[in-house]
Amino acid sequence: MAWATEFLRGVRLITKLHDRCLQSICREYGLTRMEATIITFLKNNPGLDTAADLVELRMLSKSHVSQGVESLIQKSLLARTADPADRRRVHLALLPDSAPITASIDQIQARFMDEVFQGFTREEQALFFSMNQRIMDNVRQAAARRESPP
Repeated sequence: MAWATEFLRGVRLITKLHDRCLQSICREYGLTRMEATIITFLKNNPGLDTAADLVELRMLSKSHVSQGVESLIQKSLLARTADPADRRRVHLALLPDSAPITASIDQIQARFMDEVFQGFTREEQALFFSMNQRIMDNVRQAAARRESPP
């Protein structure tokens, strides 16, 4: 199954490239990688604004996310607000001081996408995203079947 190894290797390479792109943000703004990851996630995923969302969707450790959130609050880049309907649920929001960071993230992500999709037409990119969504739906369904008792 060489294709499976190559597929997983490709996912890992893309992740590493993205992490390297974020390193310049870390250097420029004095952030840890976790802090940059949190800011990027919140900026790119409106409505997914809890530490639990970060832990689940980015597969990060609770303790690292918690430390990163606390640090960003201390730096006045992030605010925490209790959900009025469920006080146990805490929402995170980027503060105005994070605007220069998110602007830099936008630029870096645009360059990242340009590099990854160099030589692809808009139609090919759209086809890739459509197929990727179908693959992810299949993966979620297969994972759910394996988690459910027979």
